[in-house]
Amino acid sequence: MNFTRWSARLPGTQRRAAARTEQTAPPDRRGEGSVPAARAERLTDGDRPLPAVDELGVRGVLDRVPCLVALVHGPDHRIAYLNDAYTAAFGLRPVGAPARGALPELDELGLLPLLDQVLRSGKPRTVKSRKAPDGRSYTFTCTPAGEGDGRGVLVFATDVTDHAEAAERLRASERRQRETAVTLQRSLLPQELEEPDDLRVAATYHPGGTEAAVGGDWYDVITLGGGRTALVIGDVMGRGVRAAAVMGQLRTAVRAYARLDLPPHEVLQLLDGLAMEIDANQIATCVYAIHDPNDGRLVYASAGHLPILVRDENGTVRRADEPTGPPLGTGGWMHASGSVPLGPGSTAVLYTDGLVERRDEDLDEGIASLERALAGATGGPQVVCDRLVRSAGVTPEHDDDVAVLVLQHPARSGPDSELFRNAALELLGGVEAAPRARAFASGVLTSWRFPAELHDLGVLATSELVANSLQHGTPPMRLRLRRTDRRLIIEVTDGDDHLPRRRRADPGDESGRGIAIVATIASAWGSRRTPGGGKAVWCEFLLPKTADVGV
Repeated sequence: MNFTRWSARLPGTQRRAAARTEQTAPPDRRGEGSVPAARAERLTDGDRPLPAVDELGVRGVLDRVPCLVALVHGPDHRIAYLNDAYTAAFGLRPVGAPARGALPELDELGLLPLLDQVLRSGKPRTVKSRKAPDGRSYTFTCTPAGEGDGRGVLVFATDVTDHAEAAERLRASERRQRETAVTLQRSLLPQELEEPDDLRVAATYHPGGTEAAVGGDWYDVITLGGGRTALVIGDVMGRGVRAAAVMGQLRTAVRAYARLDLPPHEVLQLLDGLAMEIDANQIATCVYAIHDPNDGRLVYASAGHLPILVRDENGTVRRADEPTGPPLGTGGWMHASGSVPLGPGSTAVLYTDGLVERRDEDLDEGIASLERALAGATGGPQVVCDRLVRSAGVTPEHDDDVAVLVLQHPARSGPDSELFRNAALELLGGVEAAPRARAFASGVLTSWRFPAELHDLGVLATSELVANSLQHGTPPMRLRLRRTDRRLIIEVTDGDDHLPRRRRADPGDESGRGIAIVATIASAWGSRRTPGGGKAVWCEFLLPKTADVGV
């Protein structure tokens, strides 16, 4: 067999061959026990002799190569040669024996099919970092050798144990880093969603499945008081602990800004400035929305985020228009608020790009697929949430974070609808406005069959809020009473945008005690500016158990 052709491929062979040009051939090593004399051996079945190798100068090179070298011959891969390193690693093997029985280590490593493939195709193949029975890791290169009936395969194995162990340590470190990021991410997300009176909400978060792929996706539900609810979803660009930490700071800031009861676009303006202070190189997308059951609309603003999807009571899905600005952290942009109807029976979905973005398709195609999935997803918000995630093909190996927030404004009927009522009165001003407001509130609360104590507190709070509006506000003025299954809400609006504040009145003062009285007797109170100018001042009382309140 002519070994010149394939021996030149071994690393260092040409260099060592040049160094031997002036040396004599090495003495015959037959009998030293390293490699049996192949020319003196015959196959066990008594057929033709195996090709001789110890007469060639390349044998001296192969015997001293620190890598493992084996030469197998024929369709059943009979052993023709093993170098010293191979026998030191796996022990002596009988020359002429088929590899399947005589080289069990290759069988365990799954290399026998590869030998068949190399012999059949005549092309070399390599498998990287396979752990052998001796506990070491090797990279195997199988190269065709010889021609015609003398065809064989040269197996060349390089010990890469150190590299494999280093790679495993790196992977373990990355796994620990990812676990830390996932733990941090989940701890910063709301452990339990707040439950608004008028909405049903559900959310889910799926971390990316690739190494250290957890990012900065977040969501939140914030009850603002007065029956209103803020909903937010966002995505910090980047991966790992840093993105999760930035996400936590932004989420905390959103909750603080939400307590100011500002319009959505003003909340995003504040977040934009904060994002630049946290990290000038870190940006995030975000949608902040407010639901007011009295208006039946979802008012929102977007900072470079994906559009909200809304399915109405008839099953028609629409994308919210996009009065959108650039992502948070870019600065220098005025955001704007928009609105979309969210009446009884409607479902809205807020989501991050991991749900719809795929490498092999356009982003609009992913959003269109989500629209189709939403159109056919019925049931409660958690059921809808799970169905949307499944329809998008999100698995534990998904390559990006996914956050989804689903909210439903249920269409109530029957006894359930009796627990949600509204009553309103236009206040025309004048000395008769306050008595009319008290009489109206007393009649409404009586018809709602509230207990006497709650009835009296409600009338007192109505009187103080109306008196405050008459003294400090301007027309138009309006009184609104609203009950849910959990609370009574009293709200007075007027045309002046000066917000009241609670203060301590001096003993000699004849006014200034109204808001203090309301804050004392109510469960909560607050104020906000209304679109187009003016303000709304509200308070609420927690209701006793339903069994104690008539309907």
